[in-house]
Amino acid sequence: MPENLLIYAPVPLYASSQGFLQENQACNGLRLWAENFETVSVMMPVLTGMPPPSWRPISTVGPSLERINVIPLPTAYRPDRFFQHLPSTARLIQEQIKKADYLSFSIGGLFGDWGSVSCHLAHKMGKPYAIWTDRVESEVVRRTAHVGNWRQRLRARATHRPMFALEKHLIRRSSLGLFHGKETYDTYAPYCRNPQIVHDIHIPKSDHIDAQALDEKLASLVKGPLKIAYVGRADAMKGSLDWITVIKNLAAADMDFQASWLGDGPDLQEMRAQVTEAGLQDRVKLPGFTDDRSEVLKCLRDAHIVMFCHKTPESPRSLIEALASAAPIVGYEGAFARDLISAEGGGLLSGMGDTAELARNIMTLDNDRQKLAQLAREAAVAGSTYDEETVFEHRCELIRRYL
Repeated sequence: MPENLLIYAPVPLYASSQGFLQENQACNGLRLWAENFETVSVMMPVLTGMPPPSWRPISTVGPSLERINVIPLPTAYRPDRFFQHLPSTARLIQEQIKKADYLSFSIGGLFGDWGSVSCHLAHKMGKPYAIWTDRVESEVVRRTAHVGNWRQRLRARATHRPMFALEKHLIRRSSLGLFHGKETYDTYAPYCRNPQIVHDIHIPKSDHIDAQALDEKLASLVKGPLKIAYVGRADAMKGSLDWITVIKNLAAADMDFQASWLGDGPDLQEMRAQVTEAGLQDRVKLPGFTDDRSEVLKCLRDAHIVMFCHKTPESPRSLIEALASAAPIVGYEGAFARDLISAEGGGLLSGMGDTAELARNIMTLDNDRQKLAQLAREAAVAGSTYDEETVFEHRCELIRRYL
């Protein structure tokens, strides 16, 4: 019999003259879901206006799109819009739940979170569902409550506690928790009857560093300036300004290095301003966003280390991409990063927010290139077990087994 999977994904669709536009990695995710289920129905919020640069026509999913039913939902994160759209949207979601064999919903937020509404409706209808999440959204809101204008700060302080209460409530009712990475697993597992660690990555096996490229990289580690990189959004939760502080500490210690951060975000202009003020423009590159996969891969392959300063409980897939590129992960302590390197090594962690210790760890590796080369070998081994085909198949088998 055909198997119909119904999912809610909060990644927005954009309406355009070309039809719906979708983020590049989300298109790849739809393709991978469709490779594991006969039919896939995906509910997503729709936005209008200018889409971000990485959004592409949903037709890039390829032939699998014929078996994917895209269900647009209103974007309603304001309370008034949410309650306005709730009755009609709830009826639409109920109809989709009735037709589905398997249910998996992403949650995060209060108003406008149709994933949470879907969980409530599925429970009310007596249908088992899985919850998927890649970060502790309520804690992200709490830790970034000092960012933005006064309205945004007030909203964050007022909502993070009810958000966590809602997350726990929905997880307790779920039949399966699909928690991306150890950080989210550790937080949510106590409230879930069947918690599972999963990963959400978009690295084909062909993107993993091969033996020849690894040998060439190890040879490049012997001498020369230390090459430091990061790939991700330039914002407070990524610790972007801490990253710049560490860079300035390394420069003050007369260490020879080259650094680059690929990614856009609200902190990018401040990062550039601090680099200019410190006179480090020739050593630190902040080019902004790129959706060129080959450029990202080259950045990671060239990097001697990937330095990160993540401040919130999330599971950044960029760290897995770094390991798959034999780039040791060097940054702040966290359950996700610790879990990635617990078996094979491939990284060096320092205390959360301790920019001085992180700088010292990097200088230690710069002075001990044999240790750095060993970490690069370990990173390649640690990253070898992560590829998009394997992790999606694992998640789909969990859904089949427990739902």
